[in-house]
Amino acid sequence: MAKLSVLISAFSLLPILCLSFSPENPTGRRVLVLVDEFSLKSSHSIFFNSLKSRGFELDVKLADDPKLSLQRYGQYLYDALILFSPSADRLGGSLDATTILDFVDSGHDLILAADESASDFIRNIGTEFGVAFDEDSLAMVIDHKNYAISETEGDHTLIASKDLIQSDVILGSSKIEAPVLFKGIAHSLNAANSLVLKVLSASPSAYSANPISKLSNPPSLTGSAISLVSVLQARNNARIMITGSLDMFNNRLFRSGVQKAGNSNKYEKSGNEQFLTELSKWVFHERGHLKAVNVRHHKVGATEGPASYRIKDDLEFSVEIYEWSGKSWEPYVANDVQVQFYMMSPYVLKTLSTNQKGLYHTSFKVPDVYGVFQFKVEYFRLGYTSLSLSKQIPVRPYRHNEYERFITAAFPYYGASFTTMAGFFVFSILYLYSK
Repeated sequence: MAKLSVLISAFSLLPILCLSFSPENPTGRRVLVLVDEFSLKSSHSIFFNSLKSRGFELDVKLADDPKLSLQRYGQYLYDALILFSPSADRLGGSLDATTILDFVDSGHDLILAADESASDFIRNIGTEFGVAFDEDSLAMVIDHKNYAISETEGDHTLIASKDLIQSDVILGSSKIEAPVLFKGIAHSLNAANSLVLKVLSASPSAYSANPISKLSNPPSLTGSAISLVSVLQARNNARIMITGSLDMFNNRLFRSGVQKAGNSNKYEKSGNEQFLTELSKWVFHERGHLKAVNVRHHKVGATEGPASYRIKDDLEFSVEIYEWSGKSWEPYVANDVQVQFYMMSPYVLKTLSTNQKGLYHTSFKVPDVYGVFQFKVEYFRLGYTSLSLSKQIPVRPYRHNEYERFITAAFPYYGASFTTMAGFFVFSILYLYSK
């Protein structure tokens, strides 16, 4: 039992990180791509080639392939899944909605793209991740103010949007200048799900409706309630991207020039390639992936961590945090990393100082309370994998021989004791020898 407790305490130092694949190993990152037809391999080749150039091994299969399987002998065969099969009513082999959810629950990543032909099966998967596609199967996103100008005016379903999330860690530090082209169906986010975020939003003038029929009732989804592309980072750090447009990934829209209605600026190339490439880097943990190592704590002036602390001890705590840059681990620099000294509730909460090289440290005095405490670092920041570290340590009171011999605050009681003894001695003398 002693050995087991040592092992448990050692592993409790490890951060709870999503390791759907090891960032240090650029090879062996296998991705299963499910398509409705193999023609997507050529029509969406630019996106697929960008993944291959970054070291991913793509296994493209038909969604109804009877031999489909995500795992064998209890081991997952793939690190990520791309669903480019919006019309699939069911998947082949052993794959179903429960299998996909288990795949994500085990820390793996997912890209799901739907369109106007989206089946109930695809819509239900989106619902599981806090995304609700428009229930009208014929509805598409329409915007009469922010559409892309083309040779034929059309029905204004080809939308040019620049309403992007302002996050360098999700979309990269390079600004996306050209509008992103979108043609597909709308979805909304579950307000009760705080983990799902809009990455590409519709404008206030957009609405979801059937483009070939007149509106008989007000649209169910309008304006800013419509999300075009959303992402979710689960509590286990698995990442999911959901969009209502499979055409977004098409070579034609990647290479297409774009001019937004009412705007004289014309771009030779849409922002789709840059947007989806950068977003896929985030989804597949090539950016925003943190790890914590070398968690240490010890008394001030010591170098090794003790088996326990005594109340009012002065101690030092440190941890190193690094971020994966796509090629190597670089020091992560932030000013909002905190440590808690915790027992039922935080007795000490300190913001860690950093040396700008990945080392975070602080010092504090152990509170005047004894019991079993924990060092806890729980770090949550938009776009980054969360860190959750904990280490138990007992805190004991003073031993009987560790107290001060004479306590200043007790001097009145010492004086009272000696005064009482002296008075009793005087009283005894007077009583015995007086008549």
